[in-house]
Amino acid sequence: MRPGGLNPAQDDAARAGLNAALDAGEAILARGGAALDAVEAAARVLEDDPVFNAGRGSALNYDGAIDLDAAIMDGSTRNAGAVAGVRTIRCPISLARAVMEKSSHVLLSFDGAEEFARNHGFATVENRWFETEERRAQLETVLAAGGEFDADVKYGTIGAVAVDSAGHVAAATSTGGLTAKRWGRIGDSPLIGAGTYADDRSAAVSATGSGEFFMRAVAAHQLAERLRLGGASLRQALDDTLADIRDLGGTGGLIAVTPAGEAAWGFTTSGMYRGVAGPDGRRVAVYQDER
Repeated sequence: MRPGGLNPAQDDAARAGLNAALDAGEAILARGGAALDAVEAAARVLEDDPVFNAGRGSALNYDGAIDLDAAIMDGSTRNAGAVAGVRTIRCPISLARAVMEKSSHVLLSFDGAEEFARNHGFATVENRWFETEERRAQLETVLAAGGEFDADVKYGTIGAVAVDSAGHVAAATSTGGLTAKRWGRIGDSPLIGAGTYADDRSAAVSATGSGEFFMRAVAAHQLAERLRLGGASLRQALDDTLADIRDLGGTGGLIAVTPAGEAAWGFTTSGMYRGVAGPDGRRVAVYQDER
């Protein structure tokens, strides 16, 4: 993901998708809506956009199917919901919210999550609806090289964080995971505290990258606690959390926003799809050298 690494059509499509997600979230916040609604709306847009590795356009697993993970968290209550390994639900982030609001659980997975979705009236699609030619080609490349999933295959996990006019924060994350993943592997995205976290006492955080390292670092929670207990600035907390992941051997990125409205992102790769919208305007970027 360096300049020139994406062709012009891919670059334009990624930026258009980011702007569409910002439009969806910003419209809710502009009319006084809740941060939780804003992050769900933004995530749904990205889940339906085949550019990104979430919902339609997700990475394929070793067997050629698509397993979807998602999580959402409300910083005002620290209520959270998550799903892992779902295969027929078009908007996994909305299913995660239903788990939060309509069950006594936080994380549901595989057949159980699918049953919960059917019981609560979620529309379903065939698993192949999520597939794109590009993701199929990525799987074939990995399988031809020996079948081990490779962190050098770029994934594009999506995330959204927001703060509303009441000072409440929320976070949402959704992904198709790793190309050629096996054995029911679940990454950091649906794990509260690893890939997703929100707390009105600190920040809302969403992560993307090499999930096994973000899990070991409890990355999203670590960033928030560096703020709440360590007294760090948002920028320092984010950078130090990424440094901890780097020391473990992982790469990736984080986005975060505080109840005071301070937003930040950071990443240790050559690029990360990202955008921010607020009272000071809007920015959308892809590559490391874009400021």
